[in-house]
Amino acid sequence: MFRFLESFIDPFRSVDGTPPDRLWPYLLHNLKPFRGVLATVSVMSLSVALIETGLIYYAGRLVDLMAAAGPENFSARHGIELAVVVLLILIARPIVIVGSIALLNHGMSVNLLDQVRWRAHKHLLGQSVGFFQNDFAGRIANRVMQTGPAVEDSTYMFFEAIWYAAAYVLGAILILVNADERLILPLVIWLAAYLTLLYLLIPKIGDASKRMSDARSLVTGRIVDSYTNMQTVKLFAHSAREEAYARTAMAMHRLRFARLLQRMTAMTAGLASLNGVLIVTTVGAAVWFWQQGETTLGTVAAAAALTLRLNAMTGWIMWVTSQLFQNAGIIKEGMETISQPHGVVDIPQAPDLALSGGRIRFRQVVHLYGRDPAHQAEGAPGGKRPVAGGLHGIELEIRPGERVGLVGRSGAGKSTLINLLLRFYDVEGGAIEIDGQDISRVTQESLRRSISVVTQDTALLHRSVRDNILYGKPDASEAEMRRAARLVYADDFIAGLSDPKGRRGYDAHVGERGVKLSGGQRQRIALARAVLKDAPILVLDEATSALDSEAEALIQSALGGLMAEKTVIAIAHRLSTIQRMDRIIVLDDGQIAEQGTHAELLALGGLYAGFWSRQSGGFIGTEADEEAEQERSA
Repeated sequence: MFRFLESFIDPFRSVDGTPPDRLWPYLLHNLKPFRGVLATVSVMSLSVALIETGLIYYAGRLVDLMAAAGPENFSARHGIELAVVVLLILIARPIVIVGSIALLNHGMSVNLLDQVRWRAHKHLLGQSVGFFQNDFAGRIANRVMQTGPAVEDSTYMFFEAIWYAAAYVLGAILILVNADERLILPLVIWLAAYLTLLYLLIPKIGDASKRMSDARSLVTGRIVDSYTNMQTVKLFAHSAREEAYARTAMAMHRLRFARLLQRMTAMTAGLASLNGVLIVTTVGAAVWFWQQGETTLGTVAAAAALTLRLNAMTGWIMWVTSQLFQNAGIIKEGMETISQPHGVVDIPQAPDLALSGGRIRFRQVVHLYGRDPAHQAEGAPGGKRPVAGGLHGIELEIRPGERVGLVGRSGAGKSTLINLLLRFYDVEGGAIEIDGQDISRVTQESLRRSISVVTQDTALLHRSVRDNILYGKPDASEAEMRRAARLVYADDFIAGLSDPKGRRGYDAHVGERGVKLSGGQRQRIALARAVLKDAPILVLDEATSALDSEAEALIQSALGGLMAEKTVIAIAHRLSTIQRMDRIIVLDDGQIAEQGTHAELLALGGLYAGFWSRQSGGFIGTEADEEAEQERSA
């Protein structure tokens, strides 16, 4: 039965589009697949509430029947009625209660929680790289993880508590009207006061909850940031600084949690006073009417039972209501991340990139990371020049199969050029074409499938070595995967790897971001991944920077085969790694300053020649070197 109920909804069904950024539309967006389940639960919860109030009504009737019949005649007169009531209590009541809870637990809760998380995660995977660079990974993950339970808890509580309580109060009013309509006056007055208390305090609790949720996410983000960069923390002996960094966020969380509890305590105090008034006025009125001979003992008993039950229930309902508003605060905080539209999107019905050779063209590409392109800075000959950083009208064509090196000082625009080619960001002016196709008009997935990238800062997934290499081509065979590792001389060290769980070789896990491996080992696995992918366009961003000289010589030999018949763009500070390229592009301040072969650029005597003359071990000179040279010239 459980599996049958759990199969009603597929929580992993794809839903496109940005999630709503307002609370009620967001909740309805996630609850839409559960409409049938929740409608059934509504009917069953209503039935449960009416059964419960009916039992209280029958308790009063039972008192009156016993008083009227006496012990000698009670069973004879009312035995059949009692038998029917017993059967209802033993059979019908459990069926309705269990059915309602089973639908909530297995038809709704088990699917809703992961549906919310899945939809949020799926949407976030489509965000640009810049989106993740602008926030803590821990905070993003925390918002995804806590929004799911908040939506599920809110829905569960509404049907298990709020809807039930509303039906219960309705049943209580009907019972009191049937017994003595004058008894509903204290109940109606109490209900108005109770709703007023909720109206005044619950929104404040919701606001305090959102603030606390923000603070909790900040704490999580800062702690995860410290753990992720633990080696840096240890290298610089900054444990005390990290303690203070986390303690500041925790202190804020403590203050906001205290504000939340203050409001909840005030709500509890108001509720206790109201409930006392309800018990005294309702039961007192029933007793008074009985003394005047205007009602029966059964009515007094029913009125007492109802008010005592409401007294117990209202504390629970107010707690549930406050939890609902706390959850609303959590959901609103989560939506700040989850409901952000994608920064880089495919056009509707975008086709896949159709590669015919791998010709790349940058057509007057401008990208200033959102700054005004018209903005100018003082200080250049002629009075003005473009602001530093970004790209300023790059015009460049790379022929199919051509191997191009990119060099330039830090901040010259090399990485920006590659990020735009991969469409991690969209250009702010101009266009980038591959084989005549504007990359903004094709799907991002097909674009990136066509480009293999090996970066200087190689990050591996916290999975096995095999999984990391196969990331380049998931359907590759074991033999193909091992061949790729051998081509970059990674097979030998992989065979000796092991992890704390006893997994060895290609099954060994590499740790978060590959921290259990050396920089050179990580880079060779990344190279093996690129070899296995075998895309027609290859981007190497300091791909051998973490290797020693002997390993670099071996890898350079392997890269020669990898680059064959591919369009290659290689970024390098170590100029010896690109001097054999077909062409070298020198970027300076976001513009192409020089281009040509290694020999042509040396003969030109410009920036590249200066880099080459100043390099130490093949690295471009630093700004400090340039300043020192200028001082000597002066």
